[in-house]
Amino acid sequence: MSHTPDGFEERGDRDTTELAVYVDEDGVAAIRDAFPQATVEAVEDGWEDRWKEFHRPVVAGGLWIGPPWIEPPADRPAVVVDPGRAFGTGAHQTTRACIEGLARLERGSLLDAGCGSGVVAVAAARLGFEPVRAVDFDEVAVDVAAATAHLNDVVVEVSQADVLRDPLAPADVVVANIELPVVEQLLERLDARHAVTSGYFASERPAAPSWTPVDRVELEGWAADVLAKRK
Repeated sequence: MSHTPDGFEERGDRDTTELAVYVDEDGVAAIRDAFPQATVEAVEDGWEDRWKEFHRPVVAGGLWIGPPWIEPPADRPAVVVDPGRAFGTGAHQTTRACIEGLARLERGSLLDAGCGSGVVAVAAARLGFEPVRAVDFDEVAVDVAAATAHLNDVVVEVSQADVLRDPLAPADVVVANIELPVVEQLLERLDARHAVTSGYFASERPAAPSWTPVDRVELEGWAADVLAKRK
């Protein structure tokens, strides 16, 4: 839309929809010419950075996880995640539960299947897992995950793959924070000793005939399961 090159905010309910556009004085004149019924309200200085207030640091598995504009504590390992592109910031309960589950496992090689922003893969590297690989079907997520690894100065091999169709490298641990039906299909094709799975409510558990539950982390109604491959 030519009048809103920086996008717009959608407000409303089932019956009405209102579009909120943030522009300068020249932009106001252009919008009023195109939409005479438009109303104008002044906004406070700094409105463009107000969204940052919603991104606060969290702690999971002994790691500080937060955005780049907040200084990490000196006494705790940190994972810095830029939330500018919405592929996961580390704050969601399933992400934190996965990291808590990983922190309880013996270190070794790791595959993050469906890595999103790469926060779990980077957290795994911080916890001492190596080598760490991460895959995602979305090519933008692959770019974001690689950028997250670079931002944190850790080595994560990131590539594009469909976790249900493409070959997956064997690993000591596979972590998958995705939808439950995908988790269940994925588990049956993994070559791994342990799996940490999430993306579902605490009232749910993955059907995994080839795996034995060994641990569970529950956070605010969500869960991550730690599973061991049956011999």
